[in-house]
Amino acid sequence: MIDFKKLKKIIDNNNSFLLTTHVNPDADAIGSELAFYLMLKEIGKGAYIINNSQTPYNLVFLDKENVVQKYVSEKHKSLFDEVDVLVALDFNRSNRMVSMEESFLNSDKTKICIDHHEDPQDFFEYRFVDVNYSSTGHIIYQFIKETNLVKINKDIADNLYAAIMTDTGSFRFERTNSELHIIVADLLEKGVSPTYIYDSIYDQSRFGKVKLLGTALESIQIFGKAKEICFMKLYQKDFETCHVDESDTDGFVNFSLSIRGIKIGLLFIELKNGFKVSFRSKGEIPVNRLAEEFGGGGHKNAAGTRIFNQKLDEQIEVILKRTKSYL
Repeated sequence: MIDFKKLKKIIDNNNSFLLTTHVNPDADAIGSELAFYLMLKEIGKGAYIINNSQTPYNLVFLDKENVVQKYVSEKHKSLFDEVDVLVALDFNRSNRMVSMEESFLNSDKTKICIDHHEDPQDFFEYRFVDVNYSSTGHIIYQFIKETNLVKINKDIADNLYAAIMTDTGSFRFERTNSELHIIVADLLEKGVSPTYIYDSIYDQSRFGKVKLLGTALESIQIFGKAKEICFMKLYQKDFETCHVDESDTDGFVNFSLSIRGIKIGLLFIELKNGFKVSFRSKGEIPVNRLAEEFGGGGHKNAAGTRIFNQKLDEQIEVILKRTKSYL
């Protein structure tokens, strides 16, 4: 159980906050950052949002005041020693900050983590983590309601709804229950438009993203005699041909699980200095444990890792064989 009173005390006793999230942020990451930022501004606190990655184009609409900044060492490094509190949102492993990791870890300022992923790394002083929440946005909603720190206005509600809606797979994943629907009803009463938010996130894709999905689907293969593992591959040349970037692959891996009989799906993505793997599973198969074997992590049924300075094609077979052992 999260000690919301402790979190409120930290906020009350400090004046300035730097918020950040993981590389290639999703809607839970961006929505949680913006909701937390708007909450802090409502009570007169100073706040910054600085991320390793540019905000994906389909999430920019959430940032109405254009407050989310992409990390530039010369511009932002000093801020890590100037603010009172560093806040890690929606991630619990320091390497997910990539270029910001060193500045974050070397700062002597108070560090807190607000997250819903398993097995948090110990790089912060205060942990506000609970895997029973559907999303980090869900945690922030509960914090605001239990402490009554601010009233949830429409801007905060939009960001919390986007965070919760996306991380629950549009309310179809395991932690979608009656309590969560009551929360969503409360957000709708604040003026949230589900149609607008869903359309903005999922139905305004660049043409190149749709072409890239086609490329991913063309690469799809079944691994193993039991035919329970499915994987796709994307290379840097595919991104160049389609004129898109890594953020456009959000959700692609889920197509592998849509095939009858498939229990584990993987998406391999070549990076400029290594590769990324997204893992998805059904039932009780803990792909987060599989991801941990390769330096990653995540949820039981949704996890990932980044492997640097190694070639994708040389490691696929190794990862697929380890994947097979989880069936």
